[in-house]
Amino acid sequence: MFFATIILILLGALLSLFTAVRALRAYLRYRRARAAFQIEVTDEVARLAARTDELERNLSALDARAAELPVRISELQRNLDNLQVLTKALGTTLRQVQRVLSFNALKTLSADRIGRMARKASVPKKGSLG
Repeated sequence: MFFATIILILLGALLSLFTAVRALRAYLRYRRARAAFQIEVTDEVARLAARTDELERNLSALDARAAELPVRISELQRNLDNLQVLTKALGTTLRQVQRVLSFNALKTLSADRIGRMARKASVPKKGSLG
């Protein structure tokens, strides 16, 4: 009976080790995929932000040219104004997304920060009852 218990314990430990290795591999694949995706998204947002800036400059030039025309078309001016507001909003949003992504990248790259937090949580504070 003793040997059967030892065999079951060893078999359980082996199964746990196998599961832990698979979980670690899955986690590492997840981290690589997430990093690659985040790089792609950050690059695409940067490209869109640059294009939005270019669009803002072109709209400003177009607005200046429209103001020089002898005949003012009110609908065209209104559409240009709406387009300018929307483009500025898009540019602002994309810049905010860039800041969030860069902050998120810094946060995820700080794995040692998590380790330090875990160590701090395991060390009891002075004056605490625990």
